[in-house]
Amino acid sequence: MALSVDIHGQSVGPSRAARVRSALVAAVSAAAALAFAGTAAAEQCRGHVYLTLDTGNMRHAEEIAAILRRHEVRATFFLANEKTPRGDFALDPSWAAYWKARADEGHAFGSHTWRHGRFLADDAAGVRYRPQFGDDAGRTIALAPAAVCEELRRVGTAFAALAGRGLDAVWRAPGGHTTPRALAAARDCGFAHVGWAQAGFLGDELPSDKYPNEMLLSRALRDIRDGDVLMAHLGIWSRREPFAPMLDPLIAGLKERGLCLRTLREHPGYRAQPPTVAQLAASGAPGR
Repeated sequence: MALSVDIHGQSVGPSRAARVRSALVAAVSAAAALAFAGTAAAEQCRGHVYLTLDTGNMRHAEEIAAILRRHEVRATFFLANEKTPRGDFALDPSWAAYWKARADEGHAFGSHTWRHGRFLADDAAGVRYRPQFGDDAGRTIALAPAAVCEELRRVGTAFAALAGRGLDAVWRAPGGHTTPRALAAARDCGFAHVGWAQAGFLGDELPSDKYPNEMLLSRALRDIRDGDVLMAHLGIWSRREPFAPMLDPLIAGLKERGLCLRTLREHPGYRAQPPTVAQLAASGAPGR
């Protein structure tokens, strides 16, 4: 027996009713499929970790960029004007194409100090600081708070000229060594300091005879947990067995564990948006 169906107050025949029912079933099925896909995607990320890369000597910069592209993950780069095996420095114009490409890929960027110096202690004259490169390299000098800001901001100025965008509002002291005055000065000019988790120390600057790659990789895959900040370099002068190729199995292994890699812009403690170059120039402030 053929039945009519009332739809929005209108009676329709069995043929149209069948079509309507079919459309409704399809719509519900599509919505369910989308909901399932969203749930599945959420379940795939059982946690988040944050890969950070300090400039180092840049020897493996291109190799690491290729690994990140292959895995479709983004990292946070901490930049200093360090010497490279090419005889130039990491923030020279000769590196513009590299940094512009990374910016276009959506990575995040912070300051690692312009001269890659070590903050030693606070005293009456300011913050004792020993640059590794550039002016006063190897000497201990005193930096007033404004000079600490300039040491961080100069990285942003150079990076904006190379990559067309400013820094994010984060910085890392070389070696992780800070002082109370250095931290306060950086906060006053807009930079939050970022260290790393104990398990996130990937060990690429350790001697490879005592800490071979397989040991470092297995330790990282065993110990890294949700929320950890990871730290490695784009190249280390002293290590004979480069760790850089291990980032490939490391990222794959973390993904298998359900840990998704994010930039510090997505970290709950450091969320920020980079400024445009025009905003950076107009404000004189570090990137946020």
